[in-house]
Order: sequence, then C-alpha cells, then structure tokens
Amino acid sequence: MKSNVCTLPREAKDTASLSDILNESEKVASYCGLDKKSSGRLRLLAEELVGMLPELLSFSSGEFWIDSEGTTFELHTVLTPDENMTYDLREKLLAVSSNGKNEAAKGIMSKIRLAAAFMLIDYEENAFINEGFYAAGLDPSQAVYSAVWNLDTYRRKAKEKQGEEWDELERSIIANIADDVLVGVQGKRVDIIVKKTF
Repeated sequence: MKSNVCTLPREAKDTASLSDILNESEKVASYCGLDKKSSGRLRLLAEELVGMLPELLSFSSGEFWIDSEGTTFELHTVLTPDENMTYDLREKLLAVSSNGKNEAAKGIMSKIRLAAAFMLIDYEENAFINEGFYAAGLDPSQAVYSAVWNLDTYRRKAKEKQGEEWDELERSIIANIADDVLVGVQGKRVDIIVKKTF
C-alpha cells in the first residue's frame, strides 16, 4: 500500500513545516495496525528524516510517502534539485567531499544528508573521487540507481574499522532502528529510502 504523498516545499525553513510527514507516519501505523512500540519506531524514523530535510530543501523540492506490505515499510523521500544551488554552497559541499572530513557532519543523519547533497549537486563529476564516509557507503551493486549510498554498506565498513564511525552508528537512532537506508540517484532526482520490517 502506498500512503498519501506529502509535498516537500522548497525552502522549508524548519521541521514544523514538514509536520505532514509525521502525521502521515502515524496514519500509516494506525491503518496497518502496528502496536504502540512499532508505531513509535516508525515515527522516530520519520522524525530523523524531518530533521535533515530543511537544509536539503534549500536547493531542492520533493515528495514523501510510505510504502507498506505486510510488516515491511519503506519511507520514501524524493528530492529534485533546482536552480537555487549557489556556487558557494556547491563549493562548501565539495570541500567536505574532497577531504572526507567535516566537523559539522557528526552523526549518521548528517552523513546521510551530505550523501544526498553530493548527489544533488553533480554526482557524475564527484562520486568516485570522494573519500571518507561518502565513498564508504557507496554500493555499486544497486542496479536501479546510477549511484547509491547504502547504510548497510557503510555499517559493514565502519564495523571493520571499529573507529569513530562505528561509535556514531552505535549511538544513532536511525542506524539502530532502520534495517537499511539507501540514497540513490535516479535520473535527475535523488531518492532516500528508509527500510524497516517489524
């Protein structure tokens, strides 16, 4: 079942303007008969998405919906870049990608947001020269997308290193609740899909 589609306005300034996403997650949970704990977890995943969207919506617009089949849920966010991507913002994001470090990119949600931002600005030019967390999450086996960043791949590589990235994952709400997160380029849009089976 596909839920109602929520329009994500360009330049949504705060999380309150994205409250339709939270309302939709509650409606889906109720409609699908999820228990209180599962309903709360679905809402937490939606809240994590809402928290990262205002910055991405400063240069894109999009849509949100939830697909469900039985006890499997996918929270979909589709972003389409617009002309609002300024040279300064592009350079700021690319500076992060060139050295793989960004003091502001602490926590997995910040890193997922930056992966989406990199894909929105110019994926073909930048994807395979990037180091750090972005390259660590890239998964070339996802054939539907021309490029995809994958939480499961990132999680696996972080576990091998047992460094700062692994510590962040252990403290992350989304990394501990979601089964996977995909950030993929499909044509001129970027899809963010959070997957969870209850």
